[in-house]
Amino acid sequence: MATREVKVGDILIGGKNPLAFIAGPCVIEDEASTLRNACKLKERSDSKGIPLIFKSSYDKANRTSVNSFRGPGIKKGLEILRKVKNETGLPVTSDVHSIDEVDEAAGVLDILQIPAFLCRQTDLIIAAAETGKPVNVKKGQFLAPADARNIIDKALSTGNKDLILTERGMTFGYNNLVVDMRSIPIMQGFGFPVVYDATHSVQLPGGEGSRSGGQREFIETLARAAVSAGCDAVFMEVHEDPDKAPCDGPNMLLLERFSVLAARLMELHKLIKGWRE
Repeated sequence: MATREVKVGDILIGGKNPLAFIAGPCVIEDEASTLRNACKLKERSDSKGIPLIFKSSYDKANRTSVNSFRGPGIKKGLEILRKVKNETGLPVTSDVHSIDEVDEAAGVLDILQIPAFLCRQTDLIIAAAETGKPVNVKKGQFLAPADARNIIDKALSTGNKDLILTERGMTFGYNNLVVDMRSIPIMQGFGFPVVYDATHSVQLPGGEGSRSGGQREFIETLARAAVSAGCDAVFMEVHEDPDKAPCDGPNMLLLERFSVLAARLMELHKLIKGWRE
């Protein structure tokens, strides 16, 4: 079904618009690498007409180990993301973990992202929506797609209708996730765009003892399935060298592969939309 159109910077998600993308390294490692990755993504998205929002987290608060790399923190991280906006023109997003972060983050971010494990935090969802900025809530690995209606209702209570939901897989036994593609049309039934998270869906949570594992070889397969199911956008964490990434490397896509996959997914999305008309 056609969903509400949500504008993020100059990118339109949902409605009858082309497939959009949210992409970038899992976490901000430093200013130089973040700007380099953003510029590469900008070049590739411009060359193939890919609607793109840049994502990188200033703080990865939900880590397996106390020793896991978390990023530079909110102040330095937002400063870097502001530079990304100014130098590339790309809209930017990052995770927001508490109500204390919301106003500061909203001063820079074009869309606020609520992490999956916080999707039931009523005060956080309401605070994010009250900024008037678009809000993307990642459906928790423990939440049925129909129950995401309550997330929407919480945000709508503020009067903000620029809302997006993200499907990122469901817990399936220990250290594993599975994706139920029915969740995409179910959540679209609420009238708002649905994003498919193609990289966290192949994560193996805590699967390597002190950190999570992943199966990046299935990213493209599942992304094609999700686009065929009708998602409005695709989320992909990408990295120049995933095997050396300090966070989520096993489930990140090689940056050089992004534009090839994105272009193919856009073509598939256009085909699927044509079948629905």
